[in-house]
Amino acid sequence: MPYRRLIAAMLAGGLLTAACGTADSSGDDDGAGSGDGAAAAASMELVADLAPGDAAAVGSSVNQFGFDLLGQLTDGTENTVTSPVSAAALLAMVLAGAGGQTADEMAGVLHLDDARDVRVGALLRELADTDDVTLSVANALWAREGYPFEDDYLAFTRDSYGATVDDADLGSQQTADEIDAWVRDQTEDRIDGIAEDLGLPNADAVLVLLNAVYFLGTWTTQFDPGDTREERFTLADGESAMVPLMHLTDVDVPVAVRDGYQMLRLPYGEDERYAMEILLPDHGVELPQLLASLDAAEWTAATGALTEQTISDVALPRFELEWDADLNDALVALGMGSAFGGGDFTPMSPENPFLDVVVQKTYIRVDEAGTEAAAVTGGVMTESAGQTFRVDRPFAFTISDGETGTILFLGAVTDPRG
Repeated sequence: MPYRRLIAAMLAGGLLTAACGTADSSGDDDGAGSGDGAAAAASMELVADLAPGDAAAVGSSVNQFGFDLLGQLTDGTENTVTSPVSAAALLAMVLAGAGGQTADEMAGVLHLDDARDVRVGALLRELADTDDVTLSVANALWAREGYPFEDDYLAFTRDSYGATVDDADLGSQQTADEIDAWVRDQTEDRIDGIAEDLGLPNADAVLVLLNAVYFLGTWTTQFDPGDTREERFTLADGESAMVPLMHLTDVDVPVAVRDGYQMLRLPYGEDERYAMEILLPDHGVELPQLLASLDAAEWTAATGALTEQTISDVALPRFELEWDADLNDALVALGMGSAFGGGDFTPMSPENPFLDVVVQKTYIRVDEAGTEAAAVTGGVMTESAGQTFRVDRPFAFTISDGETGTILFLGAVTDPRG
């Protein structure tokens, strides 16, 4: 059975999730994603406790990464559902195996202090410490049989993230099917798999890393289905469509009025620790304008400005969305370029693999009762190809004497055709 804890968090329309799971020290006792709750709990006990202020500091790092990533993935003209913590946890496991410039770049993109920032795993544990909503979370690694991974790297992913580590033939369809089965199991069948999106099976793959989360939460104040009715919704292109709008009447909810938008917080459960924040642009302000001005600091300021108000009518669309994206281009644009080829992953393995692909798939359903959501983020490390040197653009050249160091000829070529 997967390790199950209780948590929910919604971050500016994107699903904020925690990642933890079971651990297998040998990689050959339990299957990927197998294990039991006791083993997972024991593994999570190894995660360092947060010092005062650490949770907020790491949470701010995750938030800023989330807004950075969202800005690369959408301009606000299409549906997008991201999971910042799921992506951050997956990349932090990769980062733990990086060194040199690659580690500096990845830590910078994730806004973390160093390559093995133990506060990330501790934050995940802190987030899971609630009883209000249901969350099933897991991390898993599938490693190519016989590939020389560093023991301390695998130990770090197990101990800090509760990840399972299993040996597998990553070039076989059977392993790809097992990975997809793991995804379906961890997400209650809301996400049907990720192997094909990751290019599996792949004979060059040496490591597959996955983070999965399933979330189910009920509103503190549920919507009455009898009040749901078809109403007009203005689309991004200015046209309109009829959609089911749910209604809450005369309800006390936290609201903040900001420059160009309003924020409303709809909590889950009795404790109201977790909630969905709705950011609604003012009339005359387009969503792309709002997203362009939004970052972690502004989001934090907005949530800090929330004050309870009596709202006569809260109308929210009932919706169900599936979303997926290859994150490579977005991560390169944010500054992680060397990780995707020619980087330093020798702390992971002396063979120095490279990050080939990072993919995220999400599902969310919002209805009168609450919210059901799932996310899977996956990454594949592959064998480093032989270093190449392609002279396929303008270049300079010299002809020199190796003994005296004297240059006999020096030139530049911009068009080899002459």
